[in-house]
Amino acid sequence: MKSLPGMPNPGSDSDGADQVHDQRIVISNKLVTKADCIDSKDQSWFITTQIPTDLTIQVQEITFNVHKYTLISKCGYIGRMELQSSITTQGGYDLKLENFPGGLETFETVLKYCYGLPVDLNSSNVAPLRCASEFLEMTEEFEDGNLISKTESFLTFVVLLSWKESLVVLKTCESLSPWAENLQIVRRCCDSIARKLSRENIVGDTVSEEGWWLNDITTLCIDYFTRIITAIRAKGLIKPEIIGQSIEQYARKWLPGIEMEPGLREHTQDKSDLQVSILSGRKDELGIVHSKEHKATIESLLSILPPQREAVSCKFLLQMLKMARLYSASAALISELEKRIGMVLEDANVIDILIPNCTNIDQGNLPNTQEERTMHDIEVVQRLLEYYSLFEQQQQQHRIGNSNVCKLIDNYLAELARDPNLSITKFQTLANSLSENARHCHDGLYRAIDTYLKTHPLLSEHDRRKLCKIMNCEKLSLDACVHAAQNDRLPLRTIVQINMQVLFSEQVKMRSAMQEKEKAPSSDSDQDGNHLSTDREIKNLKTELESVKAQMAELQSDYSELQQEYEKLSNKQKNITSWGLGWKKIKNSFHTRVDGDEPAHRRPSRTSSRMSLRRRLSIT
Repeated sequence: MKSLPGMPNPGSDSDGADQVHDQRIVISNKLVTKADCIDSKDQSWFITTQIPTDLTIQVQEITFNVHKYTLISKCGYIGRMELQSSITTQGGYDLKLENFPGGLETFETVLKYCYGLPVDLNSSNVAPLRCASEFLEMTEEFEDGNLISKTESFLTFVVLLSWKESLVVLKTCESLSPWAENLQIVRRCCDSIARKLSRENIVGDTVSEEGWWLNDITTLCIDYFTRIITAIRAKGLIKPEIIGQSIEQYARKWLPGIEMEPGLREHTQDKSDLQVSILSGRKDELGIVHSKEHKATIESLLSILPPQREAVSCKFLLQMLKMARLYSASAALISELEKRIGMVLEDANVIDILIPNCTNIDQGNLPNTQEERTMHDIEVVQRLLEYYSLFEQQQQQHRIGNSNVCKLIDNYLAELARDPNLSITKFQTLANSLSENARHCHDGLYRAIDTYLKTHPLLSEHDRRKLCKIMNCEKLSLDACVHAAQNDRLPLRTIVQINMQVLFSEQVKMRSAMQEKEKAPSSDSDQDGNHLSTDREIKNLKTELESVKAQMAELQSDYSELQQEYEKLSNKQKNITSWGLGWKKIKNSFHTRVDGDEPAHRRPSRTSSRMSLRRRLSIT
């Protein structure tokens, strides 16, 4: 029989040798009667044999009473430890195993193996046993086919050949760091899963087709999920869209609140109350530990996003941007994410780019300035626009007036305008982020300006004119012009310009209609009667056109007089009576004028004249 380290030779005549020899015989003949009994009083584990135990080992809070030479016959670590004399009355030995991989359950299984009891290896215990055997140095030096050899064989020939077994082992490895990492168990399982996916040649286009593997890998921790995705990308056999879908599904499962959208009408809530609620919610519900975990998850997912433009949706990227800002992710990752969003900004909608203003939330401070009290972060959207313009120029696909992006920004301005803390400077800066020729129509911009004026009714005339300078009245549709001409919230100068634009538009339309009729050839004789009626219509249109010109000249004159009166009032601070008279005069020129002393047919109203012009133009 092989001599064990630290054990007397069984052939000696000493009493110790006889005791050791008897103990071996007892163990080899499996005369163990109880191997997993735990005393609830003193939390100790003991084994009942014909020989009393002589070693106590403490793992966590449990003390194990075992036989010294049974363990050192298979565990090199136990044999080379300098055992301290126990303070117990039995005079045994004490040994405390700190940070034992696998904990109590795994150590009990190792003891059963050392005592010759049957141990069943499976995917749930093979990784903890492999780490524990490495910790205890259970190598071939002490016994052929020791526990290290057995667990390695099971991993190689059973676990790594099965998708399901590999996933189970990976889950058990989450609590075995760093042993599972150092023994390459995690790497081998991740590579095995990646090889199986590549061998299956996943080429579908929807999540439902790949649900059998997406649902499995999204149950893993973020570190193992990242390794699998990285290995899959390295092989290059799976479409970027499929990888992007797996990342989206993982984010929605492990990041709470990623799909929550901010309300579009909740701008009346006090900003300080809102920030306090967000701050307290993060501390009370998520906690500091969860916050760090979510931050690590966000940063890991951003680092493995496929570079292809079509890999993930713009909506998901913007959701990740909101979460990254909320949990204070790496500034470099946030910058890269913003550039990525700029590439696909034309696919976004207004709800997606309503990014909450997180200023001072992380520090727990309430905002002081007006810029910090705004509901949404405008600077982020400005950077997204800059990245979008830069990307379009680099791709040499710069299109003047991208309708999707223009509508997006105009709708975004309309939502921002409801914020009472939004300054005119911020509004103007964002509105001017697009080039002058980008917008073909300024109706959306007019709607945003009108919304801002409704939310800020105390603006001065100077601020109103400053705000309306960003709008080009010549690019307003006829319906928008008609609405603006009757909008009392607009400054007087803008109203006059819009009315002149309306009259000019009608003049151009009438002139075009007359030119088309004059150029039309007369081919059939049966159309002579129609030509006579057309000539009469043209004469009437010319007459009304002269009337429109007269009204337009009158408006210009009234506006000049009114402007002079306003300047006098501003300089001398006189009574406002003359201003009211002037405003009444210009206002009457915009509406139907009915004079009792003057016949109606001699001075037609603007409304009836415009209706008549439209009716006759439709006839022609």
